[in-house]
Amino acid sequence: MPFDETRPKARAAETDGADRKTAALYRMAMPDHLCPFGLKSLSLLKRAGYEVEDHPLETREATDAFMESHGVKTTPQTFVGGERIGGYDDLRAWLGKPLPDPEATTYRPIIALLAVAALMGLGIAWAAPGGFEAGRALVAAVASAMCLLGLQKLQDVEGFSTMFLGYDLLARRHVPYAYAYPYLETGAGLLMLAGIAPWLSGPVALAIGGIGAASVIKAVWIDGRELTCACLGAGSRTPLGAVSLGENLGMAAMGLWALAGLV
Repeated sequence: MPFDETRPKARAAETDGADRKTAALYRMAMPDHLCPFGLKSLSLLKRAGYEVEDHPLETREATDAFMESHGVKTTPQTFVGGERIGGYDDLRAWLGKPLPDPEATTYRPIIALLAVAALMGLGIAWAAPGGFEAGRALVAAVASAMCLLGLQKLQDVEGFSTMFLGYDLLARRHVPYAYAYPYLETGAGLLMLAGIAPWLSGPVALAIGGIGAASVIKAVWIDGRELTCACLGAGSRTPLGAVSLGENLGMAAMGLWALAGLV
């Protein structure tokens, strides 16, 4: 639908009656580019109970004409009651659902990872020959968590090592350990999942978990430093603290379990 410059500017939608809310949305929908934020805005408005007057801008010329006509530099643009709300982020904020601060600390990624690892452990134990065993589920869950955490670090080993050197006691004395850590964690987790070489996976998990726990305790509770945990790799925004300590203690415990022949 080409944009008609003779049409009144963004006449969106009045509220019609007590129960009917309407809005006008102008979004790019060209053959080679369907704007994802336009689709998100459309969905958000519908879920908020709005009847949407949808105006797809199907050509580059129509899009440019719309932006020039309304003095805006981006699409989509939402209008409610004759008032321009703005783009997708503005719409979310206007509806009381602002996007989270991308720089804010959060525990969500680590909680999601550990929850998925726990479910993987349950699934592996459920499918194992001989029926479900709680011990097997626990081993599989911790080993899966080690593999997933290792994968996060392996995506950017250089970035991880920089963060890790901020607090790990061994890495600060021997820098190559910071580069080896992602491979050691992932390798030990894979061996535990396979149920082989406990004489290798056990000492590795015990060592890196024990050193990690001691490092967290010193950095957070002895030195009183406020740091970001490198557990999720270079992009982590999870604070160094109780979650990091629990992760390392769990890994150390799994190392002891492997050495005891229970893996």
